[in-house]
Amino acid sequence: MKIKVIITGATGMVGEGVLLHCLDNPDVEQVLIVNRKHYDRQHPKLKELLVPDFMDLTKVTNQLKGYDACFFCAGVTSVGKKEPEYTHLTYDVTLSFAQTVAGLNPDMVFTYVSGSSTDSTEQGSTMWARVKGRTENALFKLPFKKAYAFRPGIMKPVDAQQSLKGTYRWFIWLYPVVHFFAPKSTLTLNEVGQAMINCVTKGYAKSVLEIEDIRELAKD
Repeated sequence: MKIKVIITGATGMVGEGVLLHCLDNPDVEQVLIVNRKHYDRQHPKLKELLVPDFMDLTKVTNQLKGYDACFFCAGVTSVGKKEPEYTHLTYDVTLSFAQTVAGLNPDMVFTYVSGSSTDSTEQGSTMWARVKGRTENALFKLPFKKAYAFRPGIMKPVDAQQSLKGTYRWFIWLYPVVHFFAPKSTLTLNEVGQAMINCVTKGYAKSVLEIEDIRELAKD
């Protein structure tokens, strides 16, 4: 089974890592990246759709049809943001995009990159965890073939990634040390990408995937 996927957030670390893995994977036939700004990469499988506002996809709906999966990797940090702003950028934008692609692709599998320690109860004291939990719960109610929430921890980039912030370039040198002392807290972005593909081609019993689930699903 060869699949066609939509990826958001390709200009960020997680989205770019998932994209590069998909481009190298023979199970992926085509990738459409939906970005606000151009991502400079050429590949026979790759198409790009520039969308200034993810809340308004009315002019590009025809270009979002015919896909088996959406790997939603776009996201923002909560640092420096109040809850209303973070809710808009995380919950409102994600749900608006998801509702559109669900209506256009009823057999689609949707994978949302959430975060470790996300709060499914939506009642905890940590703002970002509540908002992420609310987003996950809302996505599970949409008419997808299946929706999954990925909660990765510390991730090792894919080789040849461009979208790494300066601080993370320094931090990545410590990844082997962190992995040695706390292997259950780490993943590679190749594992994340492969697990997303396997969600589509094989499926998984759980809707919320913690680090150990992602690692297990990434296995052939």
